[in-house]
Amino acid sequence: MEKLLRRTLLCLFVLTAIGGFYGCGYTIHGHAALPFTEIWVGAIENRTHEPGLQDMLHRALVEELVKQGISVRPSAPRKLTGVIRTFELPSLSEKDGITREYRVLIDADFTATDEKGSAEYVKHMGSPFIVVVTGSEDMARLLANKTLAEERALKDMAARLVGALIFK
Repeated sequence: MEKLLRRTLLCLFVLTAIGGFYGCGYTIHGHAALPFTEIWVGAIENRTHEPGLQDMLHRALVEELVKQGISVRPSAPRKLTGVIRTFELPSLSEKDGITREYRVLIDADFTATDEKGSAEYVKHMGSPFIVVVTGSEDMARLLANKTLAEERALKDMAARLVGALIFK
């Protein structure tokens, strides 16, 4: 009798969890539901004065595409290219006349070309979250924090872009 009660409660819990999950608008998308299964990430042009952003963004895009189950291959019929247009570090807070926090602002435009040659443009893509760099008197620590914040902002941007390409 106790086993039956446990099984019934387990089944009720699982059904409730599934119902709650699907009732909130979330759905599970399989690999077959993807609008494309492979893409090539082409050139990322950096038109800012901040060196290395193009390499970090390229790496973030490839990682996010693979994480979503999309193969990244040079022979893929789809191609993704981008242009980083803006990089800014505006001051958020200061103490004793020294800036202590900066916000990382990166803006880019992307072009996704399909196998027929038609292009889809995504303009003014940025990180959907506020990414902050905390300053310090130690210049090496500030530069390390800045690099980590840049990578975080670019990963967020890549996730937002891939989501926009997959879920139109």
